[in-house]
Amino acid sequence: MDGKGLARYKGKRVHLVGIGGSSMSGLAQMLHADGFLVSGSDSAESATLTQLRGLGMDVRFGHHTQMVRGAGLLVYSAAIAPNDPERAEADALGIPQMERAVLLGLMMENSREQVCVCGTHGKTTTSSMLAQVLTETGADPSVHLGGSLEAIGGSVRAGQSGLFVAEACEFNRSFLHMPVSFAILLNIEEDHLDCYGDMEHVKAAYLEFLERLPEDGTVLALGSDERVRRVLGQLTPKSRKVLLFGESADYDYYFEGLRYDGKGNASFRLAHQGKSLCEARLAVPGRYNALHALAALAAAHNLGIKMDSAAKALEGFTGAHRRFEHTGQVKGMDLYHDYGHNPAEMRAAIDMAALQRRRLIAVMQPHTFSRVKTLFEDYLTCTQKADITLVTDIFAAREQDPGDINSQMLVDGMRGHGINAILTPDFDRTEAWLMEHGRPGDLVLTMGCGNINLLNEQMQRHASLLDHST
Repeated sequence: MDGKGLARYKGKRVHLVGIGGSSMSGLAQMLHADGFLVSGSDSAESATLTQLRGLGMDVRFGHHTQMVRGAGLLVYSAAIAPNDPERAEADALGIPQMERAVLLGLMMENSREQVCVCGTHGKTTTSSMLAQVLTETGADPSVHLGGSLEAIGGSVRAGQSGLFVAEACEFNRSFLHMPVSFAILLNIEEDHLDCYGDMEHVKAAYLEFLERLPEDGTVLALGSDERVRRVLGQLTPKSRKVLLFGESADYDYYFEGLRYDGKGNASFRLAHQGKSLCEARLAVPGRYNALHALAALAAAHNLGIKMDSAAKALEGFTGAHRRFEHTGQVKGMDLYHDYGHNPAEMRAAIDMAALQRRRLIAVMQPHTFSRVKTLFEDYLTCTQKADITLVTDIFAAREQDPGDINSQMLVDGMRGHGINAILTPDFDRTEAWLMEHGRPGDLVLTMGCGNINLLNEQMQRHASLLDHST
């Protein structure tokens, strides 16, 4: 599995800064399984760090310059600033450094087939669906996901077939470091404009990524997405295959007989150029999951998987971690969490939740000041199908508060659109509101890619303590 650029570090220690992230922890496990010495640090203690320690890695909470000494390579995530103490120590000692995406690209380069799933949203779900199909049908893929998948026991899998499935993240142009022979392009929407500036640069990055496909490469793309079609139209003429999927027979792969059950779970026949390939039944709700499944099955078909077997494997897919995930029940309320962090993703999650036809309380944690400013108007309407919307403070992530945007402005704007929006700035006040006003049977959906998932854990922990005290 180790690429040509990694072979030189065999026998040396690779130190990962920000090792607790889903991608970084996955890379650590892949390195460890391939015989590399691995250490790491993270600013937050977590179950992930405990897991990595259990595998024999020296992983510590906090940043420690002494851990860098003696390392042959330092790898950092996009969230780690150049002035981080460990990165600064590596600079002083002359230890080579590389960004997370570069490492992933090197790990993939010797694979015979690199399947990369890209797009503004839906990457984790689609790549997880495809990973489950390929694993359970015996294709034996290597896998690197942005989330956790029960079918592979985490976020990564080391296979022996030479087939590599990876989530290709567009943030900071990370996917341009990845080799690709088969690209799945789901959508192109306004996001990460803090690093791209405008949509023209976003589309240019996707075009550059697709241009990396070899002459015999394949791109499978959502035909109904206008920006996707424009990017495809700009590809330089080559013999590579361009396939479209979507909801109508206008595309190469499409639904026949699409229907939803009482839980919102889709069933459909996958059709290809007028021929029915298989009958698919999903255990996850909503139109977007149906489209993700369509993409995964179409990819499996192109990879030579028997379609009846692929559909059977997909039936067992119950979702990836933090993707419309049912996390438990408190006071008769069902708690769900979704990683969606821009308005389009939040709207999709709300659409899935609304299919259950019960009172819906959306809990929104806006992510980064720059994203909220850029997509402000879209935020104001993305929870219209919810009965109540609770809005927490903006999760700053890598940014400093500019002082000209805040969650109260979002709440005021939402109310102007007829949305019952309430500001609950922190977890304690959000929990207090839910415990006072929530009813048995309510669906509570927390949304965001910051730390809002911890609210679900906090509520369940407090409820458990209360149960034990009575």
